[in-house]
Amino acid sequence: MSLELFIVIAGAFLAAFGVGLAGFADALIAAAVWLHVLPPVQAVPLIMATGMVIHLLSLAYLRKHIELSLLWPFIVGGAIGVPIGTWMLGYAEPKPFRLVIGAFLLAYSLFAFIRPHVKRMDTSRSVDGAVGLVGGVLGGFAGLSGVVPTLWANMRGWRKDVQRGVYQPFIFVMHGMGLGWLAGSSMLDRSLLTRWLWCLPAVILGTWLGLKLYRRIDEQQFRRIILGLLFLSGASLVVF
Repeated sequence: MSLELFIVIAGAFLAAFGVGLAGFADALIAAAVWLHVLPPVQAVPLIMATGMVIHLLSLAYLRKHIELSLLWPFIVGGAIGVPIGTWMLGYAEPKPFRLVIGAFLLAYSLFAFIRPHVKRMDTSRSVDGAVGLVGGVLGGFAGLSGVVPTLWANMRGWRKDVQRGVYQPFIFVMHGMGLGWLAGSSMLDRSLLTRWLWCLPAVILGTWLGLKLYRRIDEQQFRRIILGLLFLSGASLVVF
């Protein structure tokens, strides 16, 4: 086994464990590892392909907590946002957007750590759809579809299973749409399938271990994990 393949498999395991535990951040975790050995044109499709498996495995466990009445506005908004984000790729520089989103994530996560009893937000489905739209745009533009919906679900104060029952199906669908767009643009090659197959055992093991730990944590511990990952996500966007 080559060093490159070992790093790819290790990144898949870490991403799967993170999703099994918290339900998101697979793209950020995998990219942090894979971009050391793979160019973005190869890393991004692999993130989407492995991410679909990771989220599907997690959703099999969380299927009882998926509430379509909460989910559908996010999906509709995201479906509109993905093509907008992919169109923006040809006209705008991702770095300013990453800085803005990263700074906001840092500010919110720090504030929420300091003020843990912030009033829960009750809003309309149209606002949820707008959040999905932003997630779709960021997914198509920078591969960050899950960050804003995860942040919003945390701000809504939903139980941990309800949160994951919203943002994980959303991320799964956005990954699928992104892969479909890349396939339609002839941007996928045989190496993607080879790496994906090598990653499958690590993906299955990592997701299983993450879910096993997830069952052991309470609502407050879950909230701290989410805020910690949001903080790290924001820091990575600002620094890199």
